[in-house]
Amino acid sequence: MRLPRPPVALALLIVILVALAWLRGLDHDESQYVAAARLTAGGLLPYRDYAYLQTPLQPLAFAPLAWVSGDWAWPALRVANALLAALAVAATWRAIRVAGVEARTATLCAALFATCDILLFSGGTARNDALPAALLACAMVPMLRADRGAGSRGQAMLAGLLLAAAAAAKISYALPAAAYGIYALTAPRHRPAWVLVGALPPIALVAWLAALSPAGFVFGTLAFPAQAPAEFYAATGRAWKLSLAAKAVDVAKFLALGPALLALAMVALRRQRRPTLLGWLAMAGLISALLPAPTWRQYLLPALPPLFVLLALRWQALAPGRAWQAALAGFAAIGLIPSIVAAASGSGMARAHEETARLAGSGRSGVVATLSPQFLPAAMTPDARFATGPFYFRSTGLVTDEAPLHLVSRPRLAEAFAAQPPAAILVGGEGRWTSGDGALDAALEEWAVSRGWRRIGDGRFRLYAPPQATAATPALPSISPR
Repeated sequence: MRLPRPPVALALLIVILVALAWLRGLDHDESQYVAAARLTAGGLLPYRDYAYLQTPLQPLAFAPLAWVSGDWAWPALRVANALLAALAVAATWRAIRVAGVEARTATLCAALFATCDILLFSGGTARNDALPAALLACAMVPMLRADRGAGSRGQAMLAGLLLAAAAAAKISYALPAAAYGIYALTAPRHRPAWVLVGALPPIALVAWLAALSPAGFVFGTLAFPAQAPAEFYAATGRAWKLSLAAKAVDVAKFLALGPALLALAMVALRRQRRPTLLGWLAMAGLISALLPAPTWRQYLLPALPPLFVLLALRWQALAPGRAWQAALAGFAAIGLIPSIVAAASGSGMARAHEETARLAGSGRSGVVATLSPQFLPAAMTPDARFATGPFYFRSTGLVTDEAPLHLVSRPRLAEAFAAQPPAAILVGGEGRWTSGDGALDAALEEWAVSRGWRRIGDGRFRLYAPPQATAATPALPSISPR
């Protein structure tokens, strides 16, 4: 079979990934990332001015895009992630070539990577998965050059910069970065001192933001991920989700949605006399995915770029037979199914922007308290206390003193609003249609109704304005549930 030339294949991949990002259904997981980018675009900083439940690079990197995009911020961030997912595949292809694999095999293995549901989901939402994956994939190129004895000081610095930046965008990438640091210390040709020099700017950025709010940084990057899942799943009667058995099933399922599980088996069958650089990276990526409970598909993404380079090397050394090739093709087809199903409605971002445009048509502006900040138009600023969307709000006892961390939980809503009421309250975006919990929005709505706030709009979204503002409040265009 004749394969398209790499530039043509990349262009086709970009078109497909952008289309999937545009069509994919709405998910409340994206709320905190859109809110963080918008708040940073407005001059606020993570941890110091609003809570952020990840390491801080993504909102800083995406803030200019959110500012330029205005009402289109959410779609723009999705498209950016689609492009970053394409970059991750392209950089993996380049890393395969640097590793010494011929072009056809490199294209086949990069294409198999592109069919993994893990990657397609990460590139189709406005989460923080595609950016660090692209950075890691790009870092493999100078790392592999150094491993083959063709590195330089500049490339060592570039590898350190990219790996540290990946960890600064998502903390789970710190383990692959550390694995490379340890490996580099055992192999002087990697110039570990220069790798460290390159890593210093992202490290300094994270350290600076952590110093501005040590408590906020520790809570967002360490305490919340460690404590919140146990509280949430216990409260919802699904503590079994945190068991090792559930984790094993989830990991196998997510890897099997695409050829990653089969690639892992093929690579494992090719025994190495000693661990290789790529082996270290893939193993670190898998461990980083297994540490949180539960394990979700996007957590496995750090392992995939090095895994598919290893697959290409194995393919070149011992080409798989027809049965293996047929199995890879079959798993690749399976990996596409979730994205096809998710995009089947064909109205993901079109629907989201329609809702945003209707809110913009209300003529209101100012700070809005909402669990769905991703829907807000440019004139409405997310209340920084709800920057985490529903994910902290649904907790009950993680933080004793919430105000210094810019947080509000459902049990302390009345107390927080008594101290500082918002200009408006928006409900309607947290529900089954966004994979959320409508009871959380109901708590905000109940507070507004009980205090005589005026309801504006009768459809899916309801905007509430304080009583003193009712006289001059324009009507919200009707938004009908769908």
